[in-house]
Amino acid sequence: MALSDGVLSLGFHKTGFLYYIFTPFIELLEHRLNIKRPIGILIVMLLLIGIVIFSFLALIPNLVNQIGELLTNLPGVIRSLNNIYQQVIEQEWVARLDIPTQLSQLSGNIQSSITAFLNGLTGSIGSVLSAVANIALLVVIIPLIFFYMLKDGHKFPEAVAQLLPQEYSADVLALLKEINKTIAKYISGQALVCLFVGTFTFIGYLLIGLPYAFLLGVTAAVTNIIPYLGPYIGLIPAAIIGLTVSPAKALLVCAVVLVVQQVESNIISPNVLGKTLDMHPLTILFLLLAVGKISGVLGMILAIPTYAVVKTIVQYVHRYVKNRKKKVLYKE
Repeated sequence: MALSDGVLSLGFHKTGFLYYIFTPFIELLEHRLNIKRPIGILIVMLLLIGIVIFSFLALIPNLVNQIGELLTNLPGVIRSLNNIYQQVIEQEWVARLDIPTQLSQLSGNIQSSITAFLNGLTGSIGSVLSAVANIALLVVIIPLIFFYMLKDGHKFPEAVAQLLPQEYSADVLALLKEINKTIAKYISGQALVCLFVGTFTFIGYLLIGLPYAFLLGVTAAVTNIIPYLGPYIGLIPAAIIGLTVSPAKALLVCAVVLVVQQVESNIISPNVLGKTLDMHPLTILFLLLAVGKISGVLGMILAIPTYAVVKTIVQYVHRYVKNRKKKVLYKE
């Protein structure tokens, strides 16, 4: 029973994410192209099935191969990093600053982390059958939940508003629709931005001849979920791999990330996300650092959409109070 409950909960989380990604697309088909909602849902379901098939045939095997290749070559990567470390500590200026002690501790921590990761990886082989069972259930559950959410999800605000007194129902309905629109715009926009970053980072890594380009491109896409800090987190493993080839390769990696991030921050994000994140970069950084210290990576991922929703509520309440004051003055 616990397994089913866990799978069901995971299914709802995954489906909710997919719902907010594809809802703007369905609304575009329905309101702009005059395609009936059931037909739009069918188009989206077929599109999603096509994406899943393409992923299993082309993307996932390539990703698994590169992960396996990296794990196989990991001892060589560590040796290369150790050689670079030895070259660094032999420099006179490093000896004066007493950096070797700090670097030794860091090197030990990194090797301990890698060893723990590999031990955990090999120790988790016994749970493969359970994971396969979960995936099999999700393959059945997610499409069903996703279909009904696309079909009836837009009716949820009306259903909630009907439970409230009539004098508040219209205002609450308007607020819920704004919140829903904000969440959908942020999640779908962020998904498009991450797709752009992952794709063009991968292409850039291919052009400079970086090993494991696809794996590192996927890493860049995933870490880009965290605004501002994410790109630098994704840069670290790519720069390390580049450094094992040559310092020049590591510099090229930084150049690729810099170019992609400039295009993303100045062209893609403003047009895709619009004013959903209309806040100063320093505010975002302080928010991410504060929440990250309390809740970790998950908190950093959820901090910005939570802020966007809170901002939507505050702005709506401010407009509501302002309009009420105008009505009172008008009556007087």
